[in-house]
Amino acid sequence: MDRVDNVLLPELDGPVPTALPRTLGLLSLALGVGALVAPGPLARLAGVDDSPAAGAAIPAVGARELVHAVGLLSGRRPAAWTWTMVAGDALDLTLLGRAMADRRGERRRRLTLATAAVAGIAALDVAAAIAVGRARRARARVIRMEIAVTVNRSPTEAYRFWRNMENLPRFMAHLESVHADDLRRSHWTARGPAGHRVEWDAEIIDDQPNKSITWRSLPGTRVPNAGRVAFVPAPGDRGTEVRVQLRYAPPAGALGRVVAKLFGEEPEQQVRDDLRRFKQVLETGEVVRSEGSPNGISVRQQAMQRPAQPLPASRR
Repeated sequence: MDRVDNVLLPELDGPVPTALPRTLGLLSLALGVGALVAPGPLARLAGVDDSPAAGAAIPAVGARELVHAVGLLSGRRPAAWTWTMVAGDALDLTLLGRAMADRRGERRRRLTLATAAVAGIAALDVAAAIAVGRARRARARVIRMEIAVTVNRSPTEAYRFWRNMENLPRFMAHLESVHADDLRRSHWTARGPAGHRVEWDAEIIDDQPNKSITWRSLPGTRVPNAGRVAFVPAPGDRGTEVRVQLRYAPPAGALGRVVAKLFGEEPEQQVRDDLRRFKQVLETGEVVRSEGSPNGISVRQQAMQRPAQPLPASRR
């Protein structure tokens, strides 16, 4: 069975941004070389040529910039290196701010321009650090699961029911609706934790009749996700083994999963319950359940549990 990890999601699988960090690395290289080779002209350009400390401070800043350049151009740990650049910028701005108090006239004008240039570089460094950090956090919060259930129906029957995406809310308890825009694209509405509604658009990217369906969310969704369901004949002519693979990134990351689990909304348990309901609706035509069972195993839901009864007609 192909891994759903092979389904690309732009929000999760795009390359970690490297163009801006590399550009900043080249800029650091130029600044570092300039500060070490020509500290005097650089001091005059910045308006601090009258400071005795400038002769030592500028080469020190140049050496630091060369270290940053090596780190950024190596392509390793770009997030860490960009944040060290930001720290260096903060130090430079602090030193320039102190020097500003003692300058007047032409030197103050040159120092103001130098401060503005450093502030602009600092803004680029912050933008690069945030972009790289977001890309890495997106990868870190991905949740993966693979669950199966055996259904006493043929692969053709199971496939046809699932392929009609508007059937999904009949057994997926947290889905409010799925509206098919065409044969491949659909709009999904789900109830998230604490009753929040989440909506996204999805597309089927691989459809093998009576064998498997693979889908993914379209770019821009708050909850990037991809899924694959395979319909495999069960051994001994016992029906169909329905295998589901899911991959998604919840907005709150790992913390969100922990909180959801406390309230009986652990994602893997949800999917297991959904597949049990899929088995029921395919084998009997309806979902028989207790009121407390479909949405997890929270204390509140267990306390509300009542004798088993068919799923309301509005949810069939």
